[in-house]
Amino acid sequence: MLRFRTRPVLRRVALAGAALLASTAALPHASAAGGDRTPSGGGLSAVIRYTENGVPHILAKDYAHLGFGTGWAQARDQVCVLADGFVTLSGERSRWFGASAAPDGSLSSAAGNLSSDLYFKGVRESGTIERLMAVPAPAGPGREVRELMRGWAAGYNAWLAQNTVTDPACKGAGWVRPVTVPDVAARTFAISVLGGQGRGVDGITAARPPARATAPGPSAAAGTGTAAGTDSTSGQGSAAEAADPAAAAEAAREFFDTTRYDRGSNAVAFAGSTTADGGGLLLGNPHYPWQGGRRFWQSQQTIPGELNVSGGSLLGTAVVNIGFNEKAAWSHTVATGTPLNLHQLTLDPADPTAYLVDGKPERMTERKVSVQVAGAGAVTRSQWWTRYGPVVSGLGPGLPLPWTAGTAHALNDPNALNLRGTDTALALGRARSVAGMQEALKRTQGLPWVNTVAADSAGGTLFTQSQVLPRITDELAARCSTPLGRATYPSAGLAVLDGSRSDCAPGSDPDAVQPGVFGPGRAPTLRDAPYAENSNDSAWLAHADRPLTGYERIWGTIGTPRSLRTRGAIEDVSAMASRGGLTVADLQRQQYANRAPAGDLAAADAARACAALPGGTAGAGDGSTVDVSAACGVLASWDRTTDTTSRGALLFDRFWRRLTANTAPRDLWLVPFSAADPVRTPRTLDRAAPGIGRALADTVLELRAAGIALDAPLGAHQFVVRGGERLPVGGGTEALGVWNKIEAPWNAAGGGYAEVAHGSSHIQAVGWNGGRCPVARTLLTYSQSADPASAFHADQTRLFSQERWVTSRFCERDILASPQLTVVRPRERR
Repeated sequence: MLRFRTRPVLRRVALAGAALLASTAALPHASAAGGDRTPSGGGLSAVIRYTENGVPHILAKDYAHLGFGTGWAQARDQVCVLADGFVTLSGERSRWFGASAAPDGSLSSAAGNLSSDLYFKGVRESGTIERLMAVPAPAGPGREVRELMRGWAAGYNAWLAQNTVTDPACKGAGWVRPVTVPDVAARTFAISVLGGQGRGVDGITAARPPARATAPGPSAAAGTGTAAGTDSTSGQGSAAEAADPAAAAEAAREFFDTTRYDRGSNAVAFAGSTTADGGGLLLGNPHYPWQGGRRFWQSQQTIPGELNVSGGSLLGTAVVNIGFNEKAAWSHTVATGTPLNLHQLTLDPADPTAYLVDGKPERMTERKVSVQVAGAGAVTRSQWWTRYGPVVSGLGPGLPLPWTAGTAHALNDPNALNLRGTDTALALGRARSVAGMQEALKRTQGLPWVNTVAADSAGGTLFTQSQVLPRITDELAARCSTPLGRATYPSAGLAVLDGSRSDCAPGSDPDAVQPGVFGPGRAPTLRDAPYAENSNDSAWLAHADRPLTGYERIWGTIGTPRSLRTRGAIEDVSAMASRGGLTVADLQRQQYANRAPAGDLAAADAARACAALPGGTAGAGDGSTVDVSAACGVLASWDRTTDTTSRGALLFDRFWRRLTANTAPRDLWLVPFSAADPVRTPRTLDRAAPGIGRALADTVLELRAAGIALDAPLGAHQFVVRGGERLPVGGGTEALGVWNKIEAPWNAAGGGYAEVAHGSSHIQAVGWNGGRCPVARTLLTYSQSADPASAFHADQTRLFSQERWVTSRFCERDILASPQLTVVRPRERR
């Protein structure tokens, strides 16, 4: 491997684009071997040009070489995070980290290592990954994707073989190991089922036939815990727990509420009619975890004449998932479509592991899975699979699904047959227009749980909810829902169908590439609107004046209240579109505006309610009387933003969380929600609302006990620490509806909101001004490397703290002009 930094005088000669392209042309071609367990036959290499902030520009001859460079570069920055994920996918967390510890949540919702291991080891031992890799395109992955995965595994392994791990998170760890192509594909599978089987892991691994429930042994009790609100051994609840329709409806609504996820997003596309130069504009602001395996990583991928795309990749993937090319840009937002459904099984009276379909019994398939547990030997459990999917004992703590002598529930997740997500990302990166992106989505059909928002250089815009969803129409739900389903389908889009009838299985559309799912022609879609925006609510208000309707409930709601983040976003972007003359600079200002819609709606009235309290006091939850008079003025003078310098933002945030958690919307607002005015309603805080005084008193007590002044600037108590340096962080919580979403656990003793958990991540503001190169500003808020010793561990985090950006170097001339240009040529050793 040759590494060198060019001197300015020699840069254009030594690193001219033509010379570099010629060097890649000399590399040997790779042969196709999609499912081969050996990463490659040797000889793969790439040219990687690093520019500011450690962003690699990967140049390769073909897809195998591109995958190699991508795997190598990701390992360089994130080897410990990646290796930890591969331990998860191999079902070995309990062996290395103990059964009762918890995974980072990036690859499933498993509450503990044992349930995670039982699920993922079951996936691997069943041959699921190999079967999916063997499916021909378009239902399975295409040749280019197989080559990318093969190359990625080889690149990751080459980095491990040629470098010493210095990151203390895994330095010298025995669990850092080479990987195979199926390992890489398993990561794609895990991402695909995150919203389906991945959310039901605890219920899948805890499900037990009633006749076979046994008392827990020492190793079992140590490993299973009480995940998903079920008994740690049998996974059973009482029939009464599942029988309350109102409780089930609320539990399902909360379980599938996209505003509660640790992933979400905002994105907006502006049409050429609203911009200064006639080209489109895109602002993507995904809200993702700041730690762990669901982080983004930045790169540019180039195969001359074939692919040239820049953006953010989810770790472990070989493609750009959110990004831009010369002519088009796209982002994703977590969608409201419910990517799973349940089938209620009628069991054979003689055998609780057999179920009836059209009166004929079918036996479940038992998967026995053994997991090694540190200090406890092997733990063996059975999972039970049906024609619909695995038997599940519950979805979250509020929705138990007891397996009784007569009934069980199976989880149908069509994305468990979908390994096409990488194909979709690659196709989007190659598309040259929003029309091309729409065609790419129709052809590949690989997105499991996100919307797509896009813009192009010709001024086009696109919003589409092109998800892979079970084909459950409202008619099917009405005809086949069980009593539980009649409660959960309207509230959450969760269909619970009669599994004893074959005519109650999801149907198929002729334009779908796999059976049992909606075809792309049914996806809610908006083309070429002046703006198209989404902030994790349903497709209904992608444009406030052009509402999308007519889709089935499983896609999302129509005519229902929007979140404060959606309302604030639509107010902002519709005003921008009306003003016109927009440029990338306007997108940058929107990202850091930090306007708090909740403050605009309620802070003034809250201050008046505070000032009206008799004697300036209010009763707290502990029964004490608290002087809250000082809070009134702070609320009144707050600037209604969540900038780091904003005084009163922290006070209002803590107060507002308490008030809204304990007060129903009907008791909070004087003007109720109206579907005819969804952006401006509900509004006008009821100053007599129950709980205002108590919320104020409890907040004042909390802040004073922590030694935090009521008018403290937000940045003094919302921050991250990097290398001993305390970096203030602007932005606000979901409760406040801030576009620049930032969520951190509250730790009063630790100074407030210390260490961001999730929020703004890979931000991109992209446009075109008629030149050859896109105009792009980006920021990876948590920086490129997880290694504390890396120069790129905190550099972009400092920029985020200062509300600054990185100017993307996309065109060759800009890459070569970088004052920090460093070239690396990794290659596989034969």
